[in-house]
Amino acid sequence: SSVRWAVVGLLFLAVTINYVDRAVIGVLKPLLDVALGWSQKDYGWMVTAFQAAYAIGYAASGRLLDRVGVRAGFAVAIAAWSLAAMAHAAVTSVAGFSVVRAALGLAEGATLPASVKAVTEWFPRERRAFATGLFNAGSNAGAIVCPVAVPWLAARWGWQGAFLATGAL
Repeated sequence: SSVRWAVVGLLFLAVTINYVDRAVIGVLKPLLDVALGWSQKDYGWMVTAFQAAYAIGYAASGRLLDRVGVRAGFAVAIAAWSLAAMAHAAVTSVAGFSVVRAALGLAEGATLPASVKAVTEWFPRERRAFATGLFNAGSNAGAIVCPVAVPWLAARWGWQGAFLATGAL
């Protein structure tokens, strides 16, 4: 039915926003280096915090999604990652950024398991690979949108505004 294609459209948007939220810090890095005095080592710790938490979230979310369902579980994950993304606007230390990056990674780890589970629930076996390819194209869309939109947002509302705006999506 057309509903299942709407589901894939929503998954595409979620994956796109997911990739925008995770990439904002990289796009803003030159500005944040100057504004907050970060070193390469500091940035490395923030990236490591995100990646480690993402791996944990990726593994743990599958079990949670199986238990509570994809609709409720993914909604909670999206709300959590949105709050974590916006929380970047409230921190200024390396430790603070590392904590909110870890929270972002933990919550974003549910994206692929939730999307795959949704596709398996909504699509017959012979259409699942196509549907998966469609939603996963959102990762490339996010990688394209972020470096275009985020500098404009930062120029207009500052780096904090860029984090708030992208997290609010």
